[in-house]
Amino acid sequence: MNTYFPLFINLKEREIVVFGGGAIATRRVKSLLPYGAKIRVAAPEISEELQELAKEKDNLTLEYRKYKPSELQKPDFVLAATDDERVNTIIFRECRHKGIMVNVSSDKEMCDFFFPGVVQQGDITVGVTANGKNHKKAAEVTKQIRKLLEEEKY
Repeated sequence: MNTYFPLFINLKEREIVVFGGGAIATRRVKSLLPYGAKIRVAAPEISEELQELAKEKDNLTLEYRKYKPSELQKPDFVLAATDDERVNTIIFRECRHKGIMVNVSSDKEMCDFFFPGVVQQGDITVGVTANGKNHKKAAEVTKQIRKLLEEEKY
């Protein structure tokens, strides 16, 4: 069993490539945008929400295309969130070969990192994970922490 170390990282100007343009990719991109990363989404079809965000955000670009094997030049992070497990696996293997941190939405065993529940209140930022095992439990704990911080007015 892997236990993950909670790491807070400055994403400003970091390059993140997201393969996939559906609901999961949209949710992940929305969680990353406020932190200043340069996000590039590549997918044949991209959600309307991401299309609207790209019009508003300078740090989000969209490419309407499929993943091309061996295309990664060395972004800081890659998110594989396509609806094709075979493609996600190929992306994972390329990232591993090139030493790129990767998160594969369809398989927690192919994740170097997870997306935590995030609570931000003033200068306090809390990340919650259940090590990729129980998203419902992590969401409930995140909700409780958010309530606590709001009550304490940090």
